[in-house]
Amino acid sequence: MNRAELAEVLRTARSRLRPQDIGLAAGSRRQVEGLRREEVAMLAGLSVDYVVRLEQGRGPRPSSQVIAALAQALRLDDDDRDLVFRLAGYEPPHNGRIQMVVRRSVLRLLDRMSDLPVLVLSAKGDVLAWNPLAAALQGDMSAWPRHRRNLIWQRFLGSSRCQVALNAGDDDAAARASVGTLRAAQARYPRDPDLIRMIDELRRGSTRFDELWREGRSAAWRAAAKSINHPALGTITLDCDTLLLPDDNQTVLMYSAEPGSSEAAAIDLLRVTGLQRF
Repeated sequence: MNRAELAEVLRTARSRLRPQDIGLAAGSRRQVEGLRREEVAMLAGLSVDYVVRLEQGRGPRPSSQVIAALAQALRLDDDDRDLVFRLAGYEPPHNGRIQMVVRRSVLRLLDRMSDLPVLVLSAKGDVLAWNPLAAALQGDMSAWPRHRRNLIWQRFLGSSRCQVALNAGDDDAAARASVGTLRAAQARYPRDPDLIRMIDELRRGSTRFDELWREGRSAAWRAAAKSINHPALGTITLDCDTLLLPDDNQTVLMYSAEPGSSEAAAIDLLRVTGLQRF
């Protein structure tokens, strides 16, 4: 690991990025060029102290997941992303590994799609990026540990159900679709170590997951109506559409409602209240 060079590259990348590039207000009283360390830490899901130590060339070697999070937060292109991986002592992501970094162009779309709750998922269900309205609808996903920020893991082993309210029939269908999604990911990425570990953990920790896994069925993320049990607004049923990003095998989930409906009014209210509790 080249600590000094990694620190320099991270500082330079932060100084190049403008607040408006990531959907933040620039303000008139900023005293630093580019982003603040606090903003990078927020975007990457890290502590400010950790970012400070990295930029000063101190502290332990960051994990590959942390490097991926920083590359995404700093909107690095593929070449610069590969550089920070190598400076941290890792080989950059290659074919055969699940892509865990969202392209800058997709992140710009999320910044623009402020009227609807939107998430970006990896091939194995990791929540890679989301906009503020998605957090207001489904809870603060940044509070989940990074290695647990996965919709399928949360479904079977997490204390959170992502606030999805399902009856027994819908729950069974959604569980089968989740397991089938991992089946499809395993067929495409049989040597991805994080996927192998996750499947093993789910099979050991959830009898239900193991039963469904043994059925050997495949599936994909599909459009459907989903009911969200919001702690303040009650149950909201929304249309959930999916867009596939084939280059990275990632999926964009978008929630919407019929204009003029009570559900549309609920989304309008969430846009104002955000993560506040009534």
